[in-house]
Amino acid sequence: MNARAPIPLVVVGGYLGAGKTTLLNRLLANAQGRHIAVLVNDFGEINIDAALIRTRSDDVIQLENGCICCSIGGRLADALMAIATREQRPDLLVIEASGVSDPQRIAQVGLLDPAFRLNAVVVAVDVVGVDGSLRDPLVGEMVRRQIAGASVAVLTKADLGDETSVVMVAHTVGSIAPRAAVLTARQGDVPLSVFVDSALPVPHDVGVPRAGAGWQRAVGGVHAGIRSLSYRTRRGFDKVRLRQALATLPVRLLRAKGIVRLAADPRLHELHVVAGRMRLSPMEQGESSESSESSESSESSESTLVFIGVFDATGEDRLRACLDVALA
Repeated sequence: MNARAPIPLVVVGGYLGAGKTTLLNRLLANAQGRHIAVLVNDFGEINIDAALIRTRSDDVIQLENGCICCSIGGRLADALMAIATREQRPDLLVIEASGVSDPQRIAQVGLLDPAFRLNAVVVAVDVVGVDGSLRDPLVGEMVRRQIAGASVAVLTKADLGDETSVVMVAHTVGSIAPRAAVLTARQGDVPLSVFVDSALPVPHDVGVPRAGAGWQRAVGGVHAGIRSLSYRTRRGFDKVRLRQALATLPVRLLRAKGIVRLAADPRLHELHVVAGRMRLSPMEQGESSESSESSESSESSESTLVFIGVFDATGEDRLRACLDVALA
């Protein structure tokens, strides 16, 4: 299983009625040919628009675009294992957390199970109702914790409120989750790049494994305000300074990933950063090069990183400067 490319994983959370199902419906309708599997946990039931549904059984919903939605109850681990061991694995797995659950806990799967790679923790925030939910003595802390765990906070039902209320809610969300990208969705429409890497393939001669294809800047495919930055260097990183830099990035980040070389370690390392979590782990020799001959080449020792987030040209400069400081 570990020899296969990990399945990109996105956790979608948010309080009851925040609009998670609408976000999923839009994603499934605009999958652009991708095979997307959706797991709905025990409190949730996805309500797919009738036009998308082809057949339905007790535990599987088969959609017009070929996606599969599994009602898994409390058997999350079993369902994930079944997906990971499929002969034909999905291009993306989305887990819809129930409205009263903590999406951060589910997201740990993306960091602990090598069969999956966490792409994002997307939390829907109801513009009209979130202030009341946060003030509610029974659920306020839970709603706050859901928002705090987001890498992307999506403001939903913005059409039901005025512009001032949307700005105020965005400010509230930003204070609870200062590192999350805050986006406003109209009828559940958010950039596909929130869920997947909307980008061009990376050339194979830079030491990036085939599983990482699609890490460079997209051409015309990234939503306004969301951009990607590629950073390459032949210098090694200081591990401590790199961790510190990634923990204090000066931009709102959806995710970062890459292959990095550390000054004190001859091995290449795989890097993933999402939702305030970072994973830096040594790569197997077979992962880091196409052949044993190329593993010693100068190209395979190059560090290649890609950052996807909400930032402008000034933010790009600050991000590059932050990474420069982390070089040995």
